[in-house]
Amino acid sequence: MSRIGLKIIEIPNDVTVNQESNKIIAKGKNGELSVEIHQSIICKIENNIINFSTGSNNKNVRAFWGTTRANVANIIKGVSEGFTIKMELMGVGYRVQVQGNKIVLSLGYSHPVEMQIPNGIKASSEKPTELVLFGADKQSLGQFAANLRSKRPPEPFKGKGIRYANEYIFRKEGKKK
Repeated sequence: MSRIGLKIIEIPNDVTVNQESNKIIAKGKNGELSVEIHQSIICKIENNIINFSTGSNNKNVRAFWGTTRANVANIIKGVSEGFTIKMELMGVGYRVQVQGNKIVLSLGYSHPVEMQIPNGIKASSEKPTELVLFGADKQSLGQFAANLRSKRPPEPFKGKGIRYANEYIFRKEGKKK
């Protein structure tokens, strides 16, 4: 049985949540987000609290139950607080610059790598080896951070590459004579 689906979601004061058939729409200071819910999931919004329940005891429906609750909680947190991902560049000569609506990365290639920042995501770089991404949509923010990281993933011998700030890179021992 889903334990996540049983938890209630408390709606903050600065967020409004509406339900239209099988779509939940949340509006807040960081914008507006919506999520589709499965037709067998029952959603009740009462007194700034959202409850989820299922219509049947099917295994797939129970899986959608917890997933739906987590997705709705993410959009509510996104429109009220937002999500932040911090990234670090490790390596000699590795640099990052934010220029308008694009990120320019120097990653040891013969050319700089440029990436467009998607709509709804803000990027800032206080130090040349640190990058902070902020956005309301957790899924698109995480996907953009993963695409950035894939340009030069951290390698296990020297630890060079782009990594998340809280990520631990397991280091391997080099060749022995």
